[in-house]
Amino acid sequence: MSIFSRLSAVARLALNLSLLAVLVVGGACSNFQKVLKSDSVDTKYNAAVKYYESGKYEKSTIILEELLPLLRGRPEAEKAAFLFANGEFLQRYYELSAFQFRVFSETYPRSTYAEEAAFLYTKSLYLSSPTFNLDQSSTVTSLEAIRDFQVRYPDSKFRKEAQEMSEELTSKLEKKAFESARLYANIRFYQSAVVALTNFLREYPGSKYGEEATFLRVMAQHELARQSVTEKQRERFLETVAFYQGLVDAFPQSKFLREAESAYDDAQKQLDKINKATPPAAEAKQ
Repeated sequence: MSIFSRLSAVARLALNLSLLAVLVVGGACSNFQKVLKSDSVDTKYNAAVKYYESGKYEKSTIILEELLPLLRGRPEAEKAAFLFANGEFLQRYYELSAFQFRVFSETYPRSTYAEEAAFLYTKSLYLSSPTFNLDQSSTVTSLEAIRDFQVRYPDSKFRKEAQEMSEELTSKLEKKAFESARLYANIRFYQSAVVALTNFLREYPGSKYGEEATFLRVMAQHELARQSVTEKQRERFLETVAFYQGLVDAFPQSKFLREAESAYDDAQKQLDKINKATPPAAEAKQ
């Protein structure tokens, strides 16, 4: 056989395979359309389950969405509702799956799928949680849902994964709180920065951002004192000294100590000036 004959045979084989693929796809589409047009609830339910089990979640959920109202009161309704919610989840429509799993849990609280549905509700919320720099309302909701799940199912097989999700979401909120506080310092809103950093250190006492947050509080407090009216400077420089001493106590080897020390030294100098300028009688009244 010449090379041209062999190429021709290969071309014919490729063409035949392409035609076969078109026929198969066309047949599959035709079958799907027949299911959608069918008046038989059983036919639709069986097809939806079959599509789901073969990983064709889009087709399964399209059928189930239409079918669910028709299955009310029938034994298949519970499984259909779970497959519909999980089909949305497996297609990564996490906000939709969260809603459907919540509806499922409220409708079938004693279902054999109840624990898994409750967990997948929390996982849907977890996976739809935005990056730390965006609004974290949904992250808070997700954490609350995970804690509810942990209380409700303390011995769940999903316990470890739920805890890992909780820790990751908490870490995200921690980073959000720190970055927000640091932003106040960067844009020179020093009073807001001091408040935010103080709240952060109180809420996350063992944070990996604790050292930097403690340092930033010293510097923000120092700048706040320098920019304050005379009547408030003494108190605010004293706070600077106290915050610096807190940094030294908590992080004696901190890489920020040298820079913080300059703020501390200046605060001490300013206090000396204020004390010298304050008449004894006025100081006694303070």
